[in-house]
Order: sequence, then structure tokens, then C-alpha cells
Amino acid sequence: MERTSPAGDAAEGTGTPAVRRWGSIDPLLPAPGFTHGVTPGSAAAHCGARLVVAGPGGQVRAAGRCEHWTGAPGSLDVSWGAARRFQLTALVADQQVADGLDRLLSLWRDHLADVPATAGEDTAAVVNWPSRDADGVAALLRHGLAPLEVLAARTTPRAAPAEVPAAIPDGLPPCPGGSRIRQAGPADIETVARLGVEIIRWDSRFGTVNERTDTLAAMRTEVAGLLSEPDPWTWIAGRDDTGAVGMLSAQRPPAAGWITPMTGRVPAAYLMLMFVAPDERGTGVGAALVRHFHREIARAGVAVTLLHHELLNPLSAPFWNRHGYRPLWTAWQATPASAVR
Repeated sequence: MERTSPAGDAAEGTGTPAVRRWGSIDPLLPAPGFTHGVTPGSAAAHCGARLVVAGPGGQVRAAGRCEHWTGAPGSLDVSWGAARRFQLTALVADQQVADGLDRLLSLWRDHLADVPATAGEDTAAVVNWPSRDADGVAALLRHGLAPLEVLAARTTPRAAPAEVPAAIPDGLPPCPGGSRIRQAGPADIETVARLGVEIIRWDSRFGTVNERTDTLAAMRTEVAGLLSEPDPWTWIAGRDDTGAVGMLSAQRPPAAGWITPMTGRVPAAYLMLMFVAPDERGTGVGAALVRHFHREIARAGVAVTLLHHELLNPLSAPFWNRHGYRPLWTAWQATPASAVR
């Protein structure tokens, strides 16, 4: 029995089996529920439909909720993906994961077929699926979804208080090749925004990110907010002769609350932006920025750090893996949204 239910939280029906499954798959996952399907918060509108796959006796085998999201014009959110996104939050309760997810995706496909906006060019259908849950991969592929983006996680190594890295006295740790790292401030808005757009420009090759006509203006607004904080987690690597050659910017746990539901560990920080100039890649500048950031999160008592990277970017996965990050969630996507089959 399969149905679309307009009300009620179908996640309640998945109960303890889903909790056990997720706990055995990955200890960093949150408790199963409909709060882990994170979408940007600049525009909130969703249909609220609940999709339920029931087995004999009416027990819930799989459940899902579809959210319809439209990005605010001119916001940075629409540079990180399609302007309209239709996202399925999927939970599978029993051990027949492939079959349960396949039936749930079929329900979602039929639901999207009744939404005319899914045929638009600037649309995407997205499913966030636990990266270590290999049993669902075949069903996702069968329905025309491709793995394009990863939410990666790094747990902060536990250390005794005496072992927590101390602050560098002058705040300017050295980098390879004579560059230095310094904390960014309000005077660096243009530099950080420019490097942030370079990230989007590079990642636009890999299927989810889009540089738009107003991306630079939106990035300036975002960066201005970050650098207005008294102690921003934003650093620039540079030299006197060449200027900025790299940059890293992150959100402290209070600002990273939007992404925290994706993990069961708290407090969580979010690494927003990381860029190294193409001719500086492989020199150690990026590694120096990350090591400096890791010292800061250790001193701040952060339990886990999250970041997104494009799965098809040949540089991202090896780099972040070397620094202790591994896949937590994979975003599977079909574009346009009507392409789900």
C-alpha cells in the first residue's frame, strides 16, 4: 500500500528500525526524522506532502516529505544550486532498503509530475542520502538521480586541556613560499568576495553551482556580514608582492545552526569557503589555512566541522580527505526536476 498523505508526520511510523539502521550505518548521522532535509532559509515554501510506503498490516516501510523551495532573487543561495528545488527527505524503516526506497521514489516522481513548475530549466530534484548507506544507491540511480555534491564531516580530535593548540602570538602563521596568514576584517570585503566568486566559478563546472549575474553582489553582502563580527573565522593567505593567494571562511556554531540538523554531534561549525589560486595549488598554502582553522576550532571546543564540496571536482575529495573530512551525506540530483523517472 502506497499513498500521499497531506497531513501527519509519517516519520513517526518508521520508529525504532530506522533509528537502528542509521546508528549502525554512521555514528555521525542525526536521529532519523524530517529535520535532516536542510534547504537554504532565504525563502521558505513547501508543499508539505508526506509520502508513505506501507507493508502488510499497515506498518510503514518507508516515508518521505517533499519540500518545494524557491530562492530569493539576488540571494547567494541561488548561486549554490537551481533557483527552484524540489527536495525529498527519505526514511526507510525495514531492511529491504532498495525496494522501499524505490517505491518511495516512484511516489515522489508521480507527485512531481503533478507540479507544472518542475519542467522549468532552472529547477532540480534533490535527495540527500547518507553517504555510507550503499543499499540505496541502485534505487537512486534507477530513478535518474546523479550523485553531485557531498556534505563532508570531520570530528575534532579529543585532547586534554594542556594539549589544545595555543593561539599564535602575532596571529600570522607562516605559509610555504613566504606567504603569511592573517585574519580578515572589514577592509577585506572585496578581496574575500572576489575569491568567493572564484570558488563558484570553478565549481560551476560540476553540475550544481551556478555563477549568476548578481553573484558578486550577493557574495559581497554575505562577506560583509561575516567580517562585521568581532573575531571572524575568515583568513587570507597572501604575499606582499602578489596579494591574496588563498582564503578560508567558516561559521562558528551559533551561525551554523542551519546545517546542524545534518549531524548528531554538537557543537558543529561549517566551513563555508575555501580557495587557493590555481598557480598556488599543491604548494601547501591550502593545507596551512586548514591547519590554522583546525587550531581555532579545537580551542573553541567544536565537536564536528561540516563542509560541502562537489563530488565531481577532482581536487576536492582528495584534499579534504587528507585533512580528516569524509562523506556524511550525498546530494543526488536530477535537472530539471521533471527528469526524475
